[in-house]
Parts: sequence; structure tokens; C-alpha cells
Amino acid sequence: QVQLVESGGGLVQAGGSLRLSCAASGSTFSTIAIGWYRQAPGKQRELVAVISNAGSTNYVDSVKGRFTISRDNAQNTVYLQMNSLKPEDTAVYYCNGDLSLSAVLHGTGSWGQGTQVTVSS
Repeated sequence: QVQLVESGGGLVQAGGSLRLSCAASGSTFSTIAIGWYRQAPGKQRELVAVISNAGSTNYVDSVKGRFTISRDNAQNTVYLQMNSLKPEDTAVYYCNGDLSLSAVLHGTGSWGQGTQVTVSS
């Protein structure tokens, strides 16, 4: 089972950028898919971006053109580069990982502890 640790969250003004990291251990990193989810107060957790073990990516419409997910298999890390941030991007961001892409898409893989992103207007 994969263990995940997120980092890189913080407070940023609208229009600014942050890069989140999801470091993995406990599994052969190159074989797992990783998804970034977020949960705002009072809202359900939503899938923001996902990257397969082969490097294919997909994004929710609200972040297309602003967020980029990437992976560095040598560093066992997946990144989420977030540009042009908006107050509505404020949430706790979590990564979810599994050998099965379907498990990641359904949020049934392993979870990290989350990292807070706050975007001020």
C-alpha cells in the first residue's frame, strides 16, 4: 500500500501561484496513479487533476488552463502547479494514490493528510 505526504500549501493572493507536492513511499512509484482532490468547507471532496502511471493527465473544467499535474518518478513525487489562483480554489488539497487508476478516480486509494491552500481576494 502506498503512503502519501502532501506539502506546499499556504496563503496566497488571488492571481498568485503555488506548487503542491505529493511524495509517495511503500510502492513502486512508477506503477501508481495519483489524483489531487480538494475539499472546501461545507463542500464535498472533488477530484481536481489526475495523472496515470503512463503520464496521461485529466483535469476538472474549473482548473483547466490554470493547474498542471506532473510526476517525477526519480523523486517519487507528483506535483500540482497552480497558477492564476482564485478565492474559490481555497480548500484542503489531498492526494490519492493506487495501482488502479479507477480506484484513484473513485477516491478509494490511499490518502495523504492534506495541505491547506488559502487564496485571498
